[in-house]
Amino acid sequence: MIPGLILGTLLLLVTVVLWRRNRRLQRERFIREFSFPQGLYAKLRKRRPDFDLKDCSLVARGLRQFFLAYLNSGCNYVAMPSQAADDLWHEFILYTKAYESFCRQAFGSFLHHTPAVVLGSAKHDNAGLRRVWWHACKEENIDPHKPLRLPLLFALDTKLGISDGFHYAADCSRLSSSADGGAVHCGGSFSDSTVDGCTDGLGEGAGDGGADGGDGGGGCGGGGGD
Repeated sequence: MIPGLILGTLLLLVTVVLWRRNRRLQRERFIREFSFPQGLYAKLRKRRPDFDLKDCSLVARGLRQFFLAYLNSGCNYVAMPSQAADDLWHEFILYTKAYESFCRQAFGSFLHHTPAVVLGSAKHDNAGLRRVWWHACKEENIDPHKPLRLPLLFALDTKLGISDGFHYAADCSRLSSSADGGAVHCGGSFSDSTVDGCTDGLGEGAGDGGADGGDGGGGCGGGGGD
């Protein structure tokens, strides 16, 4: 009786794990293949007149990377590292019905907007940035502890010359300033506990069991509001 019960329980657990993994993979595919609303790039170009369609497409790739990081973190709190991707995200949210439908299919619940930030004194934001850094690096086969290059989302503002953006360097030994005089941040800082005394968020939610629960509760969780 007991061995049969144990076997049944194990089979149930395996079934649940496989189901969750399959659902996460389906959601990943949906995010990668999702067609943004018509007219969204035009809205972004009003904010960023220097952008051409190729630039908008690159920003969209960065925003997808952010959404994938949120999904694969188990839908825990995430923070946005790119001003350009944040602009597109903000415009996307204004397409209310399309954004709500996207979130429901991609995450299971609404992902609230969080402003673009860098590592600082706010540990909650730092943890959110570290989660995004970890999963963006993993997607591009980059060592998040010793990066030789930056994942797209963290390189985006520099690639596009965003004067009010956040600029990163993989090689911390060569840090100085960006071309517009702004600060350049170190990719290696995300695994450095001296920034805020911890590395919360780094490596969290990396397993196949992600895409449920999270800080926001319900469905795939919430990203935190602003």
